[in-house]
Amino acid sequence: MEENQIPAHIGFIMDGNGRWAKKRGMPRNFGHSKGAEVFKKTINWCRELGVKCATFYAFSTENWRRPPDEVEGIMNLLRRYIKDIRAAAKENIRIIILGDIAPLAEDIRLELIDIMDSSKDNTEFIVGIALNYGGRDEITRAAKILAKKAEAHEIDPEHICEGSIEQLLYTSEMPPLDLVIRPSGEQRLSNFLIWQAAYAEFVFMDVLWPDFTKNDLRSAVTEYSQRNRRFGGI
Repeated sequence: MEENQIPAHIGFIMDGNGRWAKKRGMPRNFGHSKGAEVFKKTINWCRELGVKCATFYAFSTENWRRPPDEVEGIMNLLRRYIKDIRAAAKENIRIIILGDIAPLAEDIRLELIDIMDSSKDNTEFIVGIALNYGGRDEITRAAKILAKKAEAHEIDPEHICEGSIEQLLYTSEMPPLDLVIRPSGEQRLSNFLIWQAAYAEFVFMDVLWPDFTKNDLRSAVTEYSQRNRRFGGI
């Protein structure tokens, strides 16, 4: 594929961990652990293909509704993989956390803030991790900021445009989203990057996330390269 056929930014909805574990008679958190291993591998696969940025849906604003032991397991898993995230940052990779991390445990929150700050000047690749993230929540957050600025007469409401909102999104320093990949057989966005995905291409796959492979990624990127992206034109 030519360089212009490679998506600059891919979003991954890491779905199917629980079902993968259930098929094997294991607890759901076992599936989340295996899924986290695929997350690490996928970063390297994307870099090898020439992708510039990858965003992973790790924990949504709705996931708090899951059983407390599963939520606790995911948070403990995050604690384990913070070391890997920090190691990735040392490879000239920038880490951006999307979402409201204020409700997370203090030790997790402080680690993530430090990783984001220490990697902000890295230029080789960008990894986005959506934690306590929701697309509607992201847009609502931007709207509130603009409303407060308008109320304080810092901006004219008539001058608010799409760019005004985009500058306030978590992805403001990322390339535009080109492709969303969702394994597991589900065919919906589930509140993931809904503003950014307005003109993204979608590839839905029947494989569960813990079984996702480099060949699956190549297949999705190949399908993307064959799409005719018109962005509303002819």
